[in-house]
Amino acid sequence: MPDFETLTIHADEHHPRLARLRLNRPERLNAITKQTPRDIRAAVAWAESNESIHVIIVEGAGKGFCGGYDLVDSAETLQEHPCQQESTPWDPMVDYAFMKQNTDDFMSLWRCRKPTIAKVHGAAVAGGSDIAMCCDLLVMADDARIGYMPTRVWGCPTTAMWTFRLGFARAKQLMFTGDTLDGKMAAEWGLANVSVPLEELEAATLKLANRIASVPSSHLAMHKMIVNQVMLTMGLEQTQTMATVFDGITRHNPEGMWFRRYAQTEGFKAAIEWRDSGRPIPEGDEAREKIRELEARAKSKGA
Repeated sequence: MPDFETLTIHADEHHPRLARLRLNRPERLNAITKQTPRDIRAAVAWAESNESIHVIIVEGAGKGFCGGYDLVDSAETLQEHPCQQESTPWDPMVDYAFMKQNTDDFMSLWRCRKPTIAKVHGAAVAGGSDIAMCCDLLVMADDARIGYMPTRVWGCPTTAMWTFRLGFARAKQLMFTGDTLDGKMAAEWGLANVSVPLEELEAATLKLANRIASVPSSHLAMHKMIVNQVMLTMGLEQTQTMATVFDGITRHNPEGMWFRRYAQTEGFKAAIEWRDSGRPIPEGDEAREKIRELEARAKSKGA
């Protein structure tokens, strides 16, 4: 079996036509590191090269599927990063190149000729929802959560899958609010294919995966290609380009800079609590003024 830093993959010993791709940083809620997207792409390539594999199940170790990008350390410090540039002026193409690579790596789950099923328990939020929704099908526990809270400030989902999976009105609702859906609601809205009690999640996922896996792999590849082609014709790739550019803007405009400075002075947890509470988020000139206040406070603490 191949060895990866952030995940594992293997053929299921009881169901040899199934591969298990497991995000494996449970101590950090499987949060995404720089290596995670690369590992996903390489793991998918391994499964593609194994002719006995017909279906790939994507799951998370520990308490949940994936809590998003691992941002606590970078958000609370002034370190330079392609996606959090402290120097002026911001270089959007450096940011874009970094995030577009991540998007392309996540999309290996969508592009590969073998069906992929996200098995979601706990949370699949922020960047974790990108991974889940790059899979072809979604099976959720009733009490699991999926959503992209950073649409409220400091983020835009770069895979842009919400519209293609949910339709216009419901995608706008989630993007405007940053709210999450539980498994039951996700199934009701058509985002999840199946939602079941947590104790039935494994059985429900295997039932669907084995039903699919009994179909010849060439047929599965053709059917997947047909549906994917419709999404491409609708403009998926162009939409992802725009979303990835906008993601960088949300982290470097006044509102995004305020969020970063607030996290750096008050802690990332406090910034997240403000973002998700429904309190108005400072914008424009108000955000610029608060940035100056926060920078002054940080300077005085360091003096």
